[in-house]
Amino acid sequence: MKSAHKITLLFGLTILVASCKDNAAPNYQYFPNMYESVGYETYAESDAFKDGKEGQLPAAGTVNRGFEPYEYENSTAGYELAKANLKSPLDSLSRDAEKGKELYEIYCISCHGSAGNGKGKLVEREKFLGVPSYKDRVITEGSIFHVITYGLNSMGSHANQLSAKERWLVTDYVLKLKSEL
Repeated sequence: MKSAHKITLLFGLTILVASCKDNAAPNYQYFPNMYESVGYETYAESDAFKDGKEGQLPAAGTVNRGFEPYEYENSTAGYELAKANLKSPLDSLSRDAEKGKELYEIYCISCHGSAGNGKGKLVEREKFLGVPSYKDRVITEGSIFHVITYGLNSMGSHANQLSAKERWLVTDYVLKLKSEL
């Protein structure tokens, strides 16, 4: 008799629990926006920002993390000033010839060649012409850094690929190549 009561009670509880579920009207949800988020258009106005603008501007006077100011402008006058006045901030302990060589081989060797003679693979295949040899140029560490930062003629800027320290390492390696020519 006891087992019949237990089976009946268990069957009744099962029916009671199963009857609470209704797919047409789901149960209460805590934080419903997490389950069914509202889709927003990419450039639509939103209440999330002040004055209904699409986004917020950074606070006045802020700079990007890791930003290092470079006071020479991208012009011929800026190039000449950098050539005459700009010196490497790296001390003898910070200069790493192997790292400079590695970066040169990644970014520069295809045009300037392994010896700095302007005979890289792209020049040999006539993709770029007129890449000068370092031997023929009057260059200083300031002029090299400036050209790597802004680019010159057909050479584009490498400021996005190389940090300021890495550009100085490449500059040191270029000066080493020039001394060997």
